[in-house]
Amino acid sequence: MSEIKKATRDGFGEEIVKLGKLDNDIYVVDVDIGKSCKTGEFRKQLPKQYLNVGIAEQNAAGVAAGLATCGKVPFVVTYAVFGSLRMCEMIRQEICYPKLNVKIACSHGGVTPANDGASHQSIEDMGVLRTIPNMTVLMPADYNSAKKLVKAAAEYEGPVYLRFTRDAIPVIYPEDAVFEIGKANKLKDGKDVSIIANGDTVSIAMKAAEQLEAQGVSVKLLDMHTIKPLDVDAVMECVNETGRIITVEDHNIMNGLGSAVSEVAADTGKCVVKRIGIQDQFGQSAPYERLLEMNGITVENIVDTAKALVK
Repeated sequence: MSEIKKATRDGFGEEIVKLGKLDNDIYVVDVDIGKSCKTGEFRKQLPKQYLNVGIAEQNAAGVAAGLATCGKVPFVVTYAVFGSLRMCEMIRQEICYPKLNVKIACSHGGVTPANDGASHQSIEDMGVLRTIPNMTVLMPADYNSAKKLVKAAAEYEGPVYLRFTRDAIPVIYPEDAVFEIGKANKLKDGKDVSIIANGDTVSIAMKAAEQLEAQGVSVKLLDMHTIKPLDVDAVMECVNETGRIITVEDHNIMNGLGSAVSEVAADTGKCVVKRIGIQDQFGQSAPYERLLEMNGITVENIVDTAKALVK
C-alpha cells in the first residue's frame, strides 16, 4: 500500500474527461457542484457534452433518463446523500424500471464529508439503492480503482451507482490493476478468518490483516467493490475456507455490505459473520478519523474482532 493519498472523486474527475474525449455520447449532468465533484475539467474541455441543471437532482435524473433514451451515456453527478435519497423515486421509476443506461456518480460517500456534518454524510445510500431491481452498486477503494470502475461503468449497459470519497485515502492498487463489475478483488489469501471490505475501509482492513498475520492469524482479504451484483462465489469461498467473516464498511451496517454478505452466508448455515460499520446512527460534525473511531471502524477493532472469532 502506497503512502500516497488521493480522493476517489479525483480519479472520477480525471477518468470521465478521458472517456468523454473518446466517446461523444458520454455526457455529464451536473447539479451546480462541479467543483466538489470534480467535473470542472469536463465542462471546460467538453462543453457540448456537459449540462448543468442547477440545484435540482430530481430534474437531473429526468434529463439523464431522456438522454439515455437517445443513445447517450449520461453521468448524473452530485453528493451521495442527494444522488440516492433525493433522487430515489426518479431512480426507481424513470431509470431502473425501464433499465436505462444512466450512471449516477456521487462524491462524499459515507462519513468522509466529516466536518460537513450528518446532513452531508451519506450512510444509507448503497443500502437503499441496492434494493432497487436493475441497479448496480459500486464503491472503489482508491484513486486507481476509481478510474477503472468509472470506465467499467461507462461500458456496462444499465443503471449504475458509483460512490466516491470526499477525503483523500491511501492508494492501494497499481495503475494496471484489473477490475470487473461483480467480481471481488482478492488482496490476500488465508485460512483462519476472512475480512471483506470496500471503499475507504479497504486500506484499514489491510493494516489490520498485517497485524493479525504478525500475531499468527491467517487472513483472507477481499475488496468487494461491487455490492450489487455481489460476488457470491467469493463469499462462498470465504464461508467454505474460513467459516468466519468480518465485513468492514463506511456505511450503515444495516442493508449495506455486511447485510449483503450475511444474506449469502445465512443460507449456508455454517458461517459466523461480524459486521463493522456505521452503527445505525447519524454522524456528527467531526474529523473523519474521529467518526470512524466512534463506530469502531478501526484497525484495533478489526484485529480484536478477528482474534475473538478465531479463539
